[in-house]
Amino acid sequence: MVRIAERHPVWTAIVVVAAAVLLWAIFAPWPEALENAVGRKKIFLNALFNGITLGALYFLVASGFTLIFGLMKNVNLAHGSLYMLGGYIGYETATATGWWLASFVVAFVVVGLVGVLLQVLVFRRMEGEDLKQTLVTIGISIVLADLMLWIWGGDFYQIETPLWLAGPVDLPLITGVSRRTGEAIMLSYPLVRLVILVAAIAIGVGMWLALARTRIGMLVRAGVDDRDMLSATGVRIQRVFVLVFAFGAGLAGIAGVIGGTFQSMAPGEDIRFLLASLVVVIVGGMGSIPGAALGALLIGLAEQFGSVYAPTYAVVLTFLIMVVVLAFRPQGLVAVRR
Repeated sequence: MVRIAERHPVWTAIVVVAAAVLLWAIFAPWPEALENAVGRKKIFLNALFNGITLGALYFLVASGFTLIFGLMKNVNLAHGSLYMLGGYIGYETATATGWWLASFVVAFVVVGLVGVLLQVLVFRRMEGEDLKQTLVTIGISIVLADLMLWIWGGDFYQIETPLWLAGPVDLPLITGVSRRTGEAIMLSYPLVRLVILVAAIAIGVGMWLALARTRIGMLVRAGVDDRDMLSATGVRIQRVFVLVFAFGAGLAGIAGVIGGTFQSMAPGEDIRFLLASLVVVIVGGMGSIPGAALGALLIGLAEQFGSVYAPTYAVVLTFLIMVVVLAFRPQGLVAVRR
């Protein structure tokens, strides 16, 4: 951090000032003039936390995508369909068993098996042929979308939040001061979103440690750099890639359950989350787990603040971030060193 500050003093100063302003905006009571100009602090804090939790959902989808696309160089444009399939399977499991946690396990296993089929039957036969992979997976995504529309119809489905996670929780953040009593009013926020945020952080840290500090992570990175040399040492690289593909697809299934819990599942969600994953991977950096986290956070915040303060340009703001990153840092904000 010290070296970065020494190399980029201006940007460091800008980041420090922005962080100080953000901390003040979060924790300090807002003066009446600021609320008249910007809006109520409660709206700002809700947009902030909604953006962070939406970023956590985008991260779970994009982290599996960055494993498959960024690390393994497999162009899987059916990844959004895996997300939606996981959401529908999670809904059916939670409805049949009444156990919310079981839906995560079933969705991870089923969608992971679909990922194994994709890797063995499609990508193994088209290694290094990006155009063929793109066209074939687009066709697969269309077929999967039609099958899911045939099975579940065009209705909206939402996975019921378990009772132990239902309702809001008070956070130690002041949203205003009561005019009658003069007491501080604290922010109330849904508990399930906070739990999902913590789970996403834990998964992200675990994935980063697995890729950076374990033997399987070393094998994956070595197989991407020089597959033939690693195979010559006796490592069954195809088996490793199948497991990684299954894990990335399973993460998309888990994200589908999460998305179906605090949002909803409906036709079209596959395209939305595929585009979000592409933007997150491009902004964060190909094959980088920290980059996927940073990109997901930026995109989630941009969407939520845009929808609150500039609803007409909310979608444009997301792609504007991608354009700026491509213009000034095309390798992504957190590029993977090879």
